[in-house]
Amino acid sequence: MAKVELKAPIVEEIAANIKDAQSVVLVDHRGLTVEQDTRLRKNLREAGVTYKVYKNTFMTRAFKGTECEGLTQYLEGPSAIAISTEDATAPARILAEFAKTADKLEIKAGIVEGTVYDAKGIASIASIPSREVLISRLLGSMQSPITNFARVMNQLAEKGGASAEAAE
Repeated sequence: MAKVELKAPIVEEIAANIKDAQSVVLVDHRGLTVEQDTRLRKNLREAGVTYKVYKNTFMTRAFKGTECEGLTQYLEGPSAIAISTEDATAPARILAEFAKTADKLEIKAGIVEGTVYDAKGIASIASIPSREVLISRLLGSMQSPITNFARVMNQLAEKGGASAEAAE
């Protein structure tokens, strides 16, 4: 079997993973201890993020002709890829949070919803809360005026009821 035939399934696997991805983040994982790498993989897996280490040549071939093609310029040195099909900010958020405790982890670049970002851009995307948090904040801000109105009406009813009893 030729070498190309052995490499094709790996390239196809990468291409299949990035096909429906909302975000893809490249990191340099050199220097992480086994414990740190295990903890990082666990955090990413719990968030539904696929994280794998591939050769740069495989990723270059898989990225060709896709929106991820802009990431090929960042494929230098050892690279790992984090892919999310559900939450666009999850890989950036988890990797940036983990990089605070593991200074060896370096975010190279990424793509979020079709736009290529460098390391600084990914860091700013990492500060965006998850979709669930944003929705709960929105609902909380919508619910707050209604709750306050209900409290005021309740207080007015209690006062009105107290003055009516005093008049009798």
